[in-house]
Amino acid sequence: MAKASAHHLRQRGSGDDEVIHRLRIDLCGAVQGVGFRPFVYRLAQELQLQGWVMNSANGATIEVEGPGAALDRFLTRLQNERPPRAFYQHVDLAHLAPAGYSGFEIRDSDESGSKTAVILPDAATCPDCVREIFDPQDRRFRYPFTNCTNCGPRFTIMTALPYDRVNTTMNGFRMCDACQAEYDDPRDRRFHAQPNACPACGPQLELWDSGGRIGATRDDALVSAARIIREGKILALKGLGGFHLIVDARNEAAVCRLRLAKGHEEKALALMYPSREMIERDCELSSPEALLLESPQVPITLLRRKSFPLGAAAVLAPSIAPGNPNLGVMLPYTPLHHLLMAELGFPVVATSGNRSDETICTDETDALQRLHGIADYFLVHNRPITRHADDSVVRVSLGRELLLRRARGYAPLPVEFAESIPPLLAVGGHLKNTVAWSAGSNAFISQHIGDLDTAQALDAFEHVIADLPKIHESQPIAVACDLHPDYSSTRHAESLGLPVIRVLNGSRTSGRFRCRGARPPSRNPGGPCWGCSTR
Repeated sequence: MAKASAHHLRQRGSGDDEVIHRLRIDLCGAVQGVGFRPFVYRLAQELQLQGWVMNSANGATIEVEGPGAALDRFLTRLQNERPPRAFYQHVDLAHLAPAGYSGFEIRDSDESGSKTAVILPDAATCPDCVREIFDPQDRRFRYPFTNCTNCGPRFTIMTALPYDRVNTTMNGFRMCDACQAEYDDPRDRRFHAQPNACPACGPQLELWDSGGRIGATRDDALVSAARIIREGKILALKGLGGFHLIVDARNEAAVCRLRLAKGHEEKALALMYPSREMIERDCELSSPEALLLESPQVPITLLRRKSFPLGAAAVLAPSIAPGNPNLGVMLPYTPLHHLLMAELGFPVVATSGNRSDETICTDETDALQRLHGIADYFLVHNRPITRHADDSVVRVSLGRELLLRRARGYAPLPVEFAESIPPLLAVGGHLKNTVAWSAGSNAFISQHIGDLDTAQALDAFEHVIADLPKIHESQPIAVACDLHPDYSSTRHAESLGLPVIRVLNGSRTSGRFRCRGARPPSRNPGGPCWGCSTR
């Protein structure tokens, strides 16, 4: 089988002739959950080619048959017109004898073989879906779980590879006839959109009080939640990868109460604005920063506050980011957030739904207990969250994106190696923890976990370590950890019964540390360096 890099696709065709050929194309990369199979189907139909496409354990496989000239055009367009969120890491091409296919089809996924497919992050609501939820004539008008092949939940609802509906938390929702027709129609942008749903068949909202009693459902719950925020109360909202705690960002008393209840003394609180125009009222906004705010990742972006003349009335509560020249700002990124922010029309604090130093809540029952005494009301829904994902945090430095917290929208996209490596696990440090694991030629980096100082954080850490390698159905042969012996991550690595690779400043050691004049912290202050035994 010939191996080709993605940019060489069109150079590996079958010649400009009318002789019938068959190609088998194996692609690794982000090709699941991005509308790739519908794209291939429509492309083959347009070029009158025969064959099939399917998801595989390591990406996608295509067999396509037809005249050589048409196959060359197929390969060129496969590279140049791929869906916006798709990318290819490796492409293997094989020229085979014609099989005599009639028609082109999307086949059921092949779950055999080692699972190394790229897991796609969640993506912000696309403009088409935003337009639908605000169109009174559309059947998804004001439906907070609208999505299509170009947007919506991925990583936070997926339970296994390949990425099919049966392997997501949407498996419990049976599509109605209208949604099923969209799912089956290759001309529809919801063709094989795995989380596809509508008000008739999909997840729904409920508004709970602090005791878990239901006060409103569906759109009434959303409208009531907006009223609660306007009244200065604290709302816990179940979103994409966990809960937000939300208050009116203009209400100083509400912001101070949230800060006190959550245990944040001075840490800046994240803001969500209804629109870019409203952000520009309060913050300096460069072109690169605007691109980040409106990207499919929609991270929290650190922006410079504007200076207002003396005596000018401040819109934002002073306690949002006391003494800080920057604000952490984001735009709505799910239909639920779009609808709520349109209902409010003003910025809100949208901070992680947790107590200080704990991980974000993902389950409504857990949130009811852990956020008791913080949230007055809970806006929840019945689509389960498989794994937590905080909002990512970025800033622009020297004109380039600098990722400060890698989570929703970015995780678990991989770092690619030049060749396959053995399955390894890296457990990270004690503070700002993330973990990584290798599968094939990729090192997948987990979402932000946080400081490992609480029982909840350690539970999340251990869950991620157990969960993500399981998706790829591989067992690590060794574990990498920090050289510091007292980190929780180091102790966990030592408990796994695997060979341990100890790392300091990116250097691999075999249990010893060459001090180079700088001593790492010791178990006993003033005692010998635990790496090289010197004093």
